[in-house]
Amino acid sequence: MHIGLFNDSFPPMIDGVAQTVKNYARVLAQRDGCQVTVVTPAYKGVRDEYPFEVYRYWSVNTEKMLGYRMGYPYAARMRRDLKAKHFDLIHIHSPFISSLLVHHINKSPRVPVILTYHTKFEVDIYKRAPFGFAGTTLAMMKRNLKGADEVWAVTEGCIQSLRNVGYKGDCRVMENGTDFAYGKADADAVAALRAQFQIPDDAFVLLYVGRMMWYKNIQLILDMLKIARGRGLPFRALMVGPGMDEPEIRAYAQQQGLSDCVTFPGAVYDREALRVYYSMADMFLFPSTYDTSGIVVKEAAACDCPSLLVRGSCAAEGVEDGVTGFLAEENPEDCARALLGACGDKESLRAAGAQAGQKIYLSWDDAVDKAYKRYEEILKGR
Repeated sequence: MHIGLFNDSFPPMIDGVAQTVKNYARVLAQRDGCQVTVVTPAYKGVRDEYPFEVYRYWSVNTEKMLGYRMGYPYAARMRRDLKAKHFDLIHIHSPFISSLLVHHINKSPRVPVILTYHTKFEVDIYKRAPFGFAGTTLAMMKRNLKGADEVWAVTEGCIQSLRNVGYKGDCRVMENGTDFAYGKADADAVAALRAQFQIPDDAFVLLYVGRMMWYKNIQLILDMLKIARGRGLPFRALMVGPGMDEPEIRAYAQQQGLSDCVTFPGAVYDREALRVYYSMADMFLFPSTYDTSGIVVKEAAACDCPSLLVRGSCAAEGVEDGVTGFLAEENPEDCARALLGACGDKESLRAAGAQAGQKIYLSWDDAVDKAYKRYEEILKGR
């Protein structure tokens, strides 16, 4: 089976979907008789050293406007190259340029196409599309969704997002996993990181990992921390990740009087180094209602770290309040209440982390194995 994985982002661009595609390719490439090619826009100076093929095509630098490079899907040579690969099945992870590219190359013979809808793309469209182009972009996305033979979503909430943009076809949930193996990082490494940030022994370690963008509900995190501090909770919060809004977020933290207890380490790209952060944390803060799949919640669970999430959010799917994590309403007061309550009982906090590890954690091996079985069913049913 030769599978083409198409996406608009891939390392060195770091986002959740890029990590998903990388891990799909990594796990699939380990299967006997399975050939994988990732098709993605080119980045200057990038060397792809993976156990699978990465085919990069010409792209335009739109990083300031869109946050990533935009591929050009119409180059004749590129289309000839991709047709010559004779894919058996194509799995698209973006309803935009990658979908347009597949539409142009998947003609005769046509192979099955799966499209996974990963996030609330309509939010990005209205935020980033040039004035007057949001409606056109949404219409293109809906056409691309209809052009797929099968549409997957990463959570039930993601399916609702699809309905919100007008998609009325069938859809199935296919969960994402994490590339973290289960288990905490080395205790000495955790102690060294704690010493690096000069975290007192009696302080709770609170962690956020993700893009520094306001739409991730980061203001809610900072507002809840201000309330928790005012009520006497000893903590140090680490806000890990890059993002265009970071200067404003730092300024807001300072405005809220949190400069001495909230630290911004920047991006941590090394996965084992990131595991140390999760292993040090007492609680992971992820009140995002934008994300349709909280891969970071599974990463935290891999290290027995429970998460504080907004009740009813996609990231909170499958989390039982007080058992495998902690849920709150989407406002600073209730989030602070949940945080203070969880930290008020250290034994229950640790127990919730252990239960998250047992019930929330999902490896990429298991997640992709389920997807591969569906690939086989689709090809056998042709």
